[in-house]
Amino acid sequence: MIPYSLLDLSPIPEGGSATESFKNSRDLARHAEALGYNRYWLAEHHNMPGIASAATAVLIGHIADATQTIRVGSGGIMLPNHAPLMVAEAFGTLATLHPGRIDLGLGRAPGTDMATARALRRNLEGTDSFPQDVVELMAYLGDERPDMKVRAIPGVGTHVPVWMLGSSTFGAQLAAHLGLPYAFASHFAPGALAQAVSVYRETFRPSAQLERPYFMLAINVFAGADDAEGRYLMSSAQQQFANLRTGNPGRLPRPVETIADVISPHVMPMVDQALACTAVGGPDTVRRQLAELIGTYRPDEVILAGQIHDHDKRKRSFEIAAEAMREIGRAEAAE
Repeated sequence: MIPYSLLDLSPIPEGGSATESFKNSRDLARHAEALGYNRYWLAEHHNMPGIASAATAVLIGHIADATQTIRVGSGGIMLPNHAPLMVAEAFGTLATLHPGRIDLGLGRAPGTDMATARALRRNLEGTDSFPQDVVELMAYLGDERPDMKVRAIPGVGTHVPVWMLGSSTFGAQLAAHLGLPYAFASHFAPGALAQAVSVYRETFRPSAQLERPYFMLAINVFAGADDAEGRYLMSSAQQQFANLRTGNPGRLPRPVETIADVISPHVMPMVDQALACTAVGGPDTVRRQLAELIGTYRPDEVILAGQIHDHDKRKRSFEIAAEAMREIGRAEAAE
């Protein structure tokens, strides 16, 4: 059966708080572990009123402490915001506290606006050192060498699995070149998905970490009792994306019955395109749509996201999705 994982932005809904979001993420992670999810990843964003996962490594530790077996990691850490050594020390610490359970997904974007990127006090002179930074970071997590003048302590020798994240062919090429597993951000930027996956698989070079390509597909899931409820739950994510794209980021909006009443016609096509890689509806519809996406892109693993306002509805959505993935696995095994 294809593994299925969960991506959490620790959303702050309208009427909620960051404190409640952290409690909800902890509860959701335990729920995901019980449902057979393989990984629980958290994503770095800054200056986003509706996202509480800015201090991603801290929150990963919070989630790992609350769970027993599920892998916990970053989807991802935005490396341009950080010195590679500090990332190695943070994830080396996490891996030392939770052996065999920590993943390190790396992204190239800042995960925020340029004013906030400047406030993060990283180098913004325009040179792209991301590939070199990835290699440097991986060296800090690798075996200790006699010639090493700088060591990540903890970190050295932990071999925390590194993933490349991306929404373009750049990340696909780098993942292939370094022999890393690759996760595509198709849950919000699916435009280059087919091309990036093709580039990754065709140019992959085996490495000490990975012998063959390993591709993870990100899919939004909004699953309810029926198709109408699924669409209703999805309206929060649609509003959040529209608000972000029009320069009005805020907390995760409450769902609405008619999305056309709150998103203008000239913005809606942009939202539809961004959320094209989505399974939405009742259990049967969600299972069929997930199977279609898996059949099209043949991922080695899927990671499911779902910005849903109500925490209990969100838990139920991931529960329906987990059952759908198990049914897809059983159907494939029977073929």
